[in-house]
Amino acid sequence: MCGIAGTLNCFSSPEVLARVRGMTAAIRHRGPDDSGYYEDPESGLCLGHLRLSIIDLSPAGHQPMFNEDGNIVLVFNGEIYNFVELREKLLQRGHRFLSRTDSEVLVHGYEEWGPELVNHLCGMFAFAVWDRRERSLFLARDPMGIKPLYYWRSPTNGFYFASEIKAFLALPDFRPVVNPRTLRQFLELNFITDLHESSLAGVYKLPAGYTLTLRAADLNAGRVPVPRRYYVPPAVEPYTEDDAALDERTDRLYAVLDRVVQQHMIADVPVGLLLSGGLDSSVVAALAARHTKLRTISMAFADSRIDERPFARTVSQYIGSEHEEVLIQPAEVAADLERCAWYFDDLFGDWGLVSTMVLYRKCREAGLKVILVGEGSDELFGGYPSFDMAGSKTGNGPGLLRRTLRLYQWYSGRRWGRELWNFAHTLKALYREAGDDLFSAVRLFETRHQLPHNYNMKVDKASMAVSVEARVPFLDMRVAAEGFRTPRSLLLRDGTNKYLLRRVAERHRLLPPEITRRAKFGASIAASWMDETPNFRAFARDVILDRHGLTTEVGLAPAMRAYFDGGRAGYRLPSGLSIFAIVAWRLLLLNLWARHYLKRPDGPALAPVKAPRTPTAINPHALPVV
Repeated sequence: MCGIAGTLNCFSSPEVLARVRGMTAAIRHRGPDDSGYYEDPESGLCLGHLRLSIIDLSPAGHQPMFNEDGNIVLVFNGEIYNFVELREKLLQRGHRFLSRTDSEVLVHGYEEWGPELVNHLCGMFAFAVWDRRERSLFLARDPMGIKPLYYWRSPTNGFYFASEIKAFLALPDFRPVVNPRTLRQFLELNFITDLHESSLAGVYKLPAGYTLTLRAADLNAGRVPVPRRYYVPPAVEPYTEDDAALDERTDRLYAVLDRVVQQHMIADVPVGLLLSGGLDSSVVAALAARHTKLRTISMAFADSRIDERPFARTVSQYIGSEHEEVLIQPAEVAADLERCAWYFDDLFGDWGLVSTMVLYRKCREAGLKVILVGEGSDELFGGYPSFDMAGSKTGNGPGLLRRTLRLYQWYSGRRWGRELWNFAHTLKALYREAGDDLFSAVRLFETRHQLPHNYNMKVDKASMAVSVEARVPFLDMRVAAEGFRTPRSLLLRDGTNKYLLRRVAERHRLLPPEITRRAKFGASIAASWMDETPNFRAFARDVILDRHGLTTEVGLAPAMRAYFDGGRAGYRLPSGLSIFAIVAWRLLLLNLWARHYLKRPDGPALAPVKAPRTPTAINPHALPVV
C-alpha cells in the first residue's frame, strides 16, 4: 500500500524531481514508512513512491522497483492477492525475484505480458510502469475502483498523475477551479457520477477497470491519450430452480469467499476487522476466524439512537474473536471535520468518512495496520432498496420510466432536479448493456458509478489518512464475478435481500440465525446529529452560511436559512428540493472542502454556476443546482 505520483515530458531534470517531491509531500500520509524517486532525464519523466510497508518489510520492497536490466520501472499502490500463484508462474518462465513482495510480481508480470498483465491480477491497485525501451508510461486501475488514480495535463504539455488530487496543488502552474458539472452531480446525487471528470476542472480520474498508455512523442505532438477499458463484468448466468442447483451456487460462493478472505489476511503486520454486526462484515469475520485468531472492532455513536454493538458482540462471541468497542462523540466528528476535509480530496458525500477516519485512527493506535471491511456486498448481492425498485420485469415503456424516476429520487433524496435527465440517460445505457434487465442495470450503476466514486473513496481516504490499509474482500474480482453472475431470483426472495449470501452463512454455519436473518440497518448519523444535536447543528450552520462559502454561489442560501433558522424541513411542490437535512450535509462537506482546495491568493477559483432558486415548473433548465 502506498501513494504514487509522477510526471512525463515536463521540464529540466532538477525541476521535474522538485515537482514530484512536492506532490508526494502532499500525500505523505499514504506511505510514511519509506519513499523513493526515479528519473529518466531524456523523457522528462519522474516517478515518486511513498510506502506503507505491509508485505516483506525489508528494504527489498523499496520502490520504484526495477526488473533485472532496469528497463521496466514500477510504482504501485495496493495489494495483489493472487501474487503467490503469479510468482510461481513467472519463476517457471525464468524470471528471478529479489523480494517476497507482490510489487515485484507486477514488474516481472509486465515484462512477461505487457499491458495484458491487468487481466492476470486479483487485487486492489493503481500503478504506473515506465518502459524505457518503448518510452511509454502505462497506468492501470483495478476493476472495482478500490484504489484511486488521477491525472492532469498542464498547458505546457506536461502530464502528471497521483493517488490524490491534493498532489496537484503543489504544482506552481496548477490553478484549482471547481468543475460546475460535477459540482451539480455531487450536490444532487451525493457523489460525482461521471466516470472521468473530477471535482476540479481539468483533473481526470482513470476509471475503474481502465488503463492508459502515454508516449513522450505523442505528448510532444499534442496527441491526447485515450483510456482503454479492459474489464467487462460477466453476464448473469441462467438459473433453473431446484435444490441441487441452489446448493451448487451456494457452495461455489462459499468456496470463493473462503479463499479470498484467507488471502486478504496475508500480511507481515497485525490485521483486524471492522465488525458492525450486519451480515456483510460478519460473514468476512466468520471466514477469517476459521483461519486465524482474529481481532474485531465495532463502533457506536454517542447522542444517537443508532447502536449496533450488541449485534457485533453476538458475532464476536460466536466466532471467538478478540473484540473491542469504540464510542464516537459528535464533538470528535465536528473537531475532525475541517481537518478531514483535506482528506476528502474528490467530492463525495458519504457521511461516514469522518467517523470512520476516527475509528481507523483508533485501530492504528491499537497497533493494527491492516483492517478488513465489508463494503461491496450490498452493491453486488442486491442489498439496497434500489434493487427492489428495479422490479422483476423487463421491457421499455411507461413502467421503465416510472422506475427510473423512483430510482433517481432514491439516489438524490429529492423529487427531481437537473441531473434527472442525465441519470435517466445513464441508466438506459446500462439497461441496454444488461440485456434489458433493470435489476442488472442497477447493479452496474452501483458498482461502476457509486462504488468507485463514493463508498470506495470513503474507505480509501479515511484509512489512508491515518496510514492504515483497508481491504475489501467482497470487491475482489473473483467474488465480484459471482455477484454479477447471480440472477435476481437468487438475491431477492420472499421479502429477503442478499438471499444467496444469507444462505451461505446458514448452510456453512458461519453465523447464528439472529445475524443471518437480520434486516439491513441503514440510517444517517449525520442527519440525526444535524437535526437533534444542538452543538453540531450550530457548527454546521456556521460553516454552511459562512459568507465566504459556496452556499450562496450555488443558490441554496435561502433554503439553508429556512432550514436552520425557520425550522423548515423542505420545500413544497413544485420545487424538487424536498429534504433540507440531506442538502445541508452535502453543503457542509462542500464548504469545508473548498477552504482547502479552492483557496488561492490571486483570486477566486469558483466558476459561477447559474441556476434559478425557485422553479415554477418541471423544466430541466429551470431547476436549482441540486
